[in-house]
Amino acid sequence: MATVTAPVAMLSVAPALADTKPAAQTQNKPSIAELEQAVKDAQKAFDDAVVAEKALTQSLTDTQAPTYPLLAAFNAAHKAAGEAESKKSAADKAVTETKAKLAAAVSDEDKTAAQQALTEAEASAKDAADAKSTADKTAADASKALSDARVEISKKIYAAQELIKSNRAKKTAAEKALADAKKEAGEGDCVPTGGLTAAAVGLPSKIPAGATVDFTLHLANTTGRTLDQVIPTAYAHATDKSGTKDLDGLLHVQWSNGSGWHDIDGQHRAGTVKALRTGALTDVKLRLTLGAQAPADGTGVVFINASYTNNDGTCGGVPDAGMYPFQITAAGSKPSTEPSKPTATSTPAAQSSKSPAPVGATSGAGDSGSSSGSLAKTGSSSAVPQLALGGGAAIVLGAGAVFVVRRRKAADNA
Repeated sequence: MATVTAPVAMLSVAPALADTKPAAQTQNKPSIAELEQAVKDAQKAFDDAVVAEKALTQSLTDTQAPTYPLLAAFNAAHKAAGEAESKKSAADKAVTETKAKLAAAVSDEDKTAAQQALTEAEASAKDAADAKSTADKTAADASKALSDARVEISKKIYAAQELIKSNRAKKTAAEKALADAKKEAGEGDCVPTGGLTAAAVGLPSKIPAGATVDFTLHLANTTGRTLDQVIPTAYAHATDKSGTKDLDGLLHVQWSNGSGWHDIDGQHRAGTVKALRTGALTDVKLRLTLGAQAPADGTGVVFINASYTNNDGTCGGVPDAGMYPFQITAAGSKPSTEPSKPTATSTPAAQSSKSPAPVGATSGAGDSGSSSGSLAKTGSSSAVPQLALGGGAAIVLGAGAVFVVRRRKAADNA
């Protein structure tokens, strides 16, 4: 199997080892996609419970508002009971006063009038007492209705809080199951595929110091399936004419998907392409800027690669990173109209040297690299081998293009 390498430190994709687990251990296992859906469902259930609890808490607060129907009814009943109490007190006072007049009456005529007044006052007092009793009962019923409503809402709030706890636990369990599955998936089969290709289009073969050039990272999917997430990677490296001075600090790479320019991240990723259908082609815009201090006659190279992951846990990438060399020319000159020609970077052996190779050095081993730290002889510019770079260029392919190799522990295969 081809390996993915950088000019100095080779990064390879090992073949997947046979899965020796019994079928009973692997069958009926949920897929990564199913576990991701379970996390989404658990998250939604948790969020819904939080929203419900918040709404219930607000509804309990609303029972304190004067406009709340049950509170308004209670306030009206309480006011009516107070008014009935006042009327009863007035009626009772009238009875007392009428009795006093009756007791003070001397003539039969006065006694008859006082008795009639007492009878009427007692009737009014009885009506006032009945009205007060009715008003008191109405107020008591309104108070109970308001209290019952608040108690019922409080019970629902408690239930919602318990549901939040339960759904939080389920969400945590679902997230752990997904994390465990992804971790386990990291020990399975994840291999490079020739069905995904990545290429730089339009990178000039000569770029002046201080210049900015735009080019394209072209992706093509012929794997026979949709790739859920494709991650293109780009890394630029350069040295002076001697090959001993690293110029990476003078190189700036950006990418764009049409919504502005973004710096390549620390893993050299040029964004993410979602749902790249089989047979589809897509482009990511790239921009390379050389610092004005870059020395003329220096040599640079841009590495281009891509990897992919799918929702079902499968993954892979381009077997060989494309290496696109360019010459640094004097500031003020124009970029070359001739595009850089790619050179594959794969090699079967790891290199151990961290020292840059001398200008014009070749491996002397046909198309294979050697352990001397030089690049393979490819027929490209003789300045390319001086980009044997050191550890930095190796990191590019490891960070951006090397594949997640699922590997079994040695003990599993002993």
